[in-house]
Amino acid sequence: MLVLCFSITVAKSNYLVLCFSIIVAKSNLQVAKNRKKCDALNALKTNLADPNNVLQSWDATLVNPCTWFHVTCNSENSVTRVDLGNANLSGQLVSQLGQLTNLQYLELYSNNISGKVPEELGNLTNLVSLDLYLNNLNGPIPTTLGKLSKLRFLRLNNNSLMGEIPRSLTNVNSLQVLDLSNNKLTGDIPTNGSFSLFTPISFANNQLNNPPPSPPPPLQPTPPGASSGLLFLLKSK
Repeated sequence: MLVLCFSITVAKSNYLVLCFSIIVAKSNLQVAKNRKKCDALNALKTNLADPNNVLQSWDATLVNPCTWFHVTCNSENSVTRVDLGNANLSGQLVSQLGQLTNLQYLELYSNNISGKVPEELGNLTNLVSLDLYLNNLNGPIPTTLGKLSKLRFLRLNNNSLMGEIPRSLTNVNSLQVLDLSNNKLTGDIPTNGSFSLFTPISFANNQLNNPPPSPPPPLQPTPPGASSGLLFLLKSK
């Protein structure tokens, strides 16, 4: 009986140790995830000039960036929004932004941000809105943005973006608002896929070729009996 009780006690003790180890492992994993998010946002902060101290609360010593101003998280402490529009920021974007894989809104419009749009933004597969308009961005539009299958708003207007419009963007069927106007884009305007919805105003003030004219509407078939009725009227005259 004593041996049995001892065995049960040891088993319970081992079970508690196992549970504790799992909890610790999960906690460490969450800390590591938070640190990765914090590092990505801190890399952005380091690369930007911030004369108005908008990023003052972005403290790199804090493990969880969800307490920072202009950062929104969900119930699982994943960063879902970065709202830094019209903040008088200058500098360049960083590739580490592509590590914020739960990000839904990246709002960096109306600043003085220069340099290229990072290809790594194509890793943000939960992104709904990408607003980088009214900056000084140059270089091409990354083809990787065509992987953003949930994207609804893409506004890159009023920059100095160059090159052709990536054909991969026509595969983003969720796209509802597109503005690429006032850049230095060249080549043809895609007209297939999601781009069939957009009017010339989305592409105005670039160096793009005019889109091919739309085909004429198909002729309506003559209603049955119409020709015979007309013939009867002519004969009666």
